[in-house]
This record gives sequence, C-alpha cells and structure tokens, in this order.
Amino acid sequence: MTESLDDFDWSVTTWEGSRREQLRRWSKLSFREKMEGLEETCDVGFRLLDSRIRKGLPYFDPYTGQLVRPSPPARTP
Repeated sequence: MTESLDDFDWSVTTWEGSRREQLRRWSKLSFREKMEGLEETCDVGFRLLDSRIRKGLPYFDPYTGQLVRPSPPARTP
C-alpha cells in the first residue's frame, strides 16, 4: 500500500534533498557494488557514444575531450 501524502518526506523532492538522498544511498553500497555501478555507467556512456558516431552526429572524444564533428556524407550524383 502507498504512503499517505501526510507521511511522505517532502524534503527529498528538492534539488538538495534529492542529492542528499542519492549520497545516502550511495554511501550504503559496498565497494563492489560501487564498482559495478561505475562499470554499468561507463557501458551506457560508450553505447550512447557509439550511437552518435553511427548516426554521424557530433560527439566529445572520451579520451581527448575534443569535440568531433563528422563531415557530412559525400553526395552521389
């Protein structure tokens, strides 16, 4: 059953409250869980990067930090 609105902690709905809650939950994780989360985050980032590259969109090179603007495909007559 869901909590009533009177019992809900509304302080977590602000930017500061949300950040505090994220930090509280992160601090409860074991080192292994933190490393697994970091690996998953990196995997998502590289999948998003690959998607932008395949679509020919600009992207930031993860190794140099430089903006890469792919040249438009050559037009064939």
